[in-house]
Amino acid sequence: MDLNVLKPEVADIAMATNLSQVEKLTQICELLRDTVSYYNWVGFYFANEVERTLHLKAFAGEPTDHTVIPFGKGICGQVAESNANFVVPDVKAQDNYIACSLTVKSEIVIPLFKGGKNIGQIDIDSHTIDPFTEKDEHFLEWVNQQVATFI
Repeated sequence: MDLNVLKPEVADIAMATNLSQVEKLTQICELLRDTVSYYNWVGFYFANEVERTLHLKAFAGEPTDHTVIPFGKGICGQVAESNANFVVPDVKAQDNYIACSLTVKSEIVIPLFKGGKNIGQIDIDSHTIDPFTEKDEHFLEWVNQQVATFI
């Protein structure tokens, strides 16, 4: 799938004046999960710098118990500290992985920057081993740029 075909829809959601922040985030999560076959869970976590934790603000997919993640813990927590993309082709090969579901085989986490500061991230789980490519990374970086315009 050419992920770029989703850009106009993501941009429309980001620019919508009749939606709250959470509604926009949720609609983006749902669009990505419903359109990209290997995006089985999509969520946005945002940082609480004082507590050094990430808080789930919106998602599409199965509910998760992991609504608060300490910096450094799991893939999301590592991205909160590294400020770098993290692609996990096979979650079973990761020592510092927080298992959300037995069906999750791989994960991609892309930091969300606003004003040069890492304020959160988009987290995507897949039921497929090693589906994520550089095209996913670049597309999700662009998605996060759109999100930064309304956060």
